[in-house]
Amino acid sequence: MAAKISGEDDEPISDINIVPFVDIILVVLIIFMVTTPLIMKPSISVNLPKAGSGDSTAPSELTISISASGTLALNGKATDEAGITSYSQELSTKRPDVQAIVSADKDVPHGRVVSIIDAVKAGGVKRFAITIDKR
Repeated sequence: MAAKISGEDDEPISDINIVPFVDIILVVLIIFMVTTPLIMKPSISVNLPKAGSGDSTAPSELTISISASGTLALNGKATDEAGITSYSQELSTKRPDVQAIVSADKDVPHGRVVSIIDAVKAGGVKRFAITIDKR
């Protein structure tokens, strides 16, 4: 709608111009699209085993991933068994009820998973869960 130029009309402008609002929303959308990949946690690829039963677990501050090649990641960052034990000790002193979540590739030997669980328990964490993909 065109605005009236003459000074005779003293009616208030009742139209809302939404073009600036749309521009701002598009800029915010672009900012989110650009920054999202930067803030996502890096992780290693794990092909989880499939099972028909299992309970869902709550997110934890102690998440361990074991890839098929044996690479360990603690909360998305590469580590070793000693790092897992020391972090478990720190976390268990702050929160005695903390639960460790172990995500192991289906091709990882059982002994490797047991040694990681042992490292977590050596750090004082009493509770742990193993993640699976539901069938």
